[in-house]
Amino acid sequence: MKKRQLGNSDLYVTELGLGCMSIGTDELTARLIIEAALFEGVNYFDTADLYDAGKNETFVGSTLKKVRDKVIIATKVGNRWNKNKDSWSWDPSKKYIKEEVKNSLKRLGTDYIDLYQLHGGTIEDPIDEIIDTFEELKVEGLIRYYGISSIRPNVIREYVAKSKIVSVMMQYSILDRRPEEDTLPMLHDHGISVVTRGPLAKGLLSEKMIGKSSQKGYLDYSCDELNTILPMLKEKMAPARSLTEIALQYNLANPTVASVVTGASSVEQIQANANAIDGRGLTKEEILLIKEISKGQVYNEHR
Repeated sequence: MKKRQLGNSDLYVTELGLGCMSIGTDELTARLIIEAALFEGVNYFDTADLYDAGKNETFVGSTLKKVRDKVIIATKVGNRWNKNKDSWSWDPSKKYIKEEVKNSLKRLGTDYIDLYQLHGGTIEDPIDEIIDTFEELKVEGLIRYYGISSIRPNVIREYVAKSKIVSVMMQYSILDRRPEEDTLPMLHDHGISVVTRGPLAKGLLSEKMIGKSSQKGYLDYSCDELNTILPMLKEKMAPARSLTEIALQYNLANPTVASVVTGASSVEQIQANANAIDGRGLTKEEILLIKEISKGQVYNEHR
């Protein structure tokens, strides 16, 4: 599987990454999914301390222990569970990040985290303090690089201007083209990569939705629009290609994107996503056609 450089770091991530949130709470199933990703050549695994109150990190770390030097582990911080583990609150303080990175390291069973990401963020956060904290963690050798997970343009701009982030994780798909307006070009100009989530738009951009009626809209798409657009994408692009392949290749067509992070709750999903990533890249004409069929969108909030 092909790899791309993550920002200006020395990390080279596979074009397909595994979003570990959906691997579940059964350890055997989780292990099989992660091992299937390894078999397909995936080297980038994205988890978070929030997922299943840390259990997800434990599964990821134990399964990847035998290949630790060959994989890139990304995790996130900022959402703090309460004592009962039934809700969480936002805590991007230096004290919490310093405390929680050690807990993540313990659960992952590793001495360092390749990519440590702020799991969200608002413009009201103590951004300078957060940046200083991540820089200190780098000096201490606990993390190699850091980034943020955010779709908020105003927050992203602050980190681009003030920090040494190497990546931004954000939602991006044919049905959510909001990053194209200004965020992707800005990050590209600064040598910062994007790792995308939600490339299949909650499964809408997958074969299972072809010929089926969408009961709900998606972002600013109505049900009727989706029921017209989805079959049209399949028909116009290439009947021989899966809609999943078209969707993932659309993300990869943007030079700012380093890895497309997809979730998987089964080995079969991993295999299907790997096949789609290994498929033929889109031509300029195909990209233009997709943009004609879909909508160009902008972020109306957090400007």
